[in-house]
Amino acid sequence: MSEAETPSGKGAADENFPVGSYLLPKKLRPHVAVYYAFARAIDDVADNPHLPSEEKVTRLEGFARAVRGETDDPAYAKGHAMRRSNQQSGVTETHCLDLISAFKQDAVKSRYESWVELIDYCNRSASPVGRYLLDLHGEDKTGYARSDALCNALQVINHLQDCADDYAEMDRVYLPQAWMREAGTATEDLARPVTTPGLRRVMDQCLDGTEALLRDARQLPGALKSRRLALESAVIIRIADRLTLRLMREDPIATRVELSKPAALLCTASGVLDVLLGRRR
Repeated sequence: MSEAETPSGKGAADENFPVGSYLLPKKLRPHVAVYYAFARAIDDVADNPHLPSEEKVTRLEGFARAVRGETDDPAYAKGHAMRRSNQQSGVTETHCLDLISAFKQDAVKSRYESWVELIDYCNRSASPVGRYLLDLHGEDKTGYARSDALCNALQVINHLQDCADDYAEMDRVYLPQAWMREAGTATEDLARPVTTPGLRRVMDQCLDGTEALLRDARQLPGALKSRRLALESAVIIRIADRLTLRLMREDPIATRVELSKPAALLCTASGVLDVLLGRRR
């Protein structure tokens, strides 16, 4: 760990989706691991409730400078590792700098007025991950739109899962404020023990938007040249579908909505079958 980092203790096992799983080509997994470690480090800085906003922005800019090769400060070791990985793989640094842009925004912005504003944030906080994987696998950039849809859907799902904690720990609310006003609910309702009817309506609107994103995302696996990346994408889509359904039926304020290990394994098997059977046809 470097002194610029503020590790939360979270790791790949805490994510909703597989990170660099065995489904991906073995030779590419080390690059995926470096990218994830970099993303985890900068996300932890942005989410640290004890750091002032100005300090968060300063540290995040340090990581950006490391990725661009503008500093040799060892405090940003994961940024240097990311730069070396990008040089080896030929992947652009843009997918790292976009993440930093989003996390800088997290440091200074705690409310989102509209769905459009939220998706603009997701386009920098989530979409770069999918774009990185597409580029790493040599996929065509025409796949960005479907990949963006999947990554943004995952981000909104995560926001709904964590909405109570985000408000309690960082006073951060990703639910669109305009929808909250229309539903007659307030941010303070996120501190209640259960979801209010108004807050439920806002969550359902977000889930409607998530469903629309997933409709586009479901076209991604069949459009990919890499069979292994197609398998990984199909599994993630299955997980997103399952979590969306659970969030429609359950209360993320009252309890964390997440998949059990057996449910995640079932999604993995189903996603793999989706690709294999689809390719046979």
